[in-house]
Amino acid sequence: MELTINWKEKMAFAGVTPSGHEFTMDAAPEVGGENSGPRPTELLLQAVAGCTGIDIMSILHKMRLEPSAFHMDVKGERADDHPKRFTTINIHYALEGELPEDKVIRAIQLSKDKYCSVSHSLNSEITVSYSINGVKGEKTI
Repeated sequence: MELTINWKEKMAFAGVTPSGHEFTMDAAPEVGGENSGPRPTELLLQAVAGCTGIDIMSILHKMRLEPSAFHMDVKGERADDHPKRFTTINIHYALEGELPEDKVIRAIQLSKDKYCSVSHSLNSEITVSYSINGVKGEKTI
């Protein structure tokens, strides 16, 4: 999967996802942004919830179970010091309908332990490279 993110102005960045959806990210005014889009950390928290929610719905459908309603309350705690990473993420799944508890627990566990690529990516190694004016940098970062 590849995408390009372009700096727009001040602290705003925009891009198009590989699936064709446009998005803008920005910072808060107190740090130089204009609040023209969500913060990257907000998107990360939403991505974890969205990923696991999609997993759970897919698993429940395979079990021939159909919730009548489903929402998630998500809380992310961040460190006080830079890089202010998420130290904990808590997701409360609220499902309604004729759903056996053991099957709902199984779907949640499968998403958490096996399928949610976003949450499992939070521990991935990130490599970086750079170029300035079209010239690739030589230093390893």
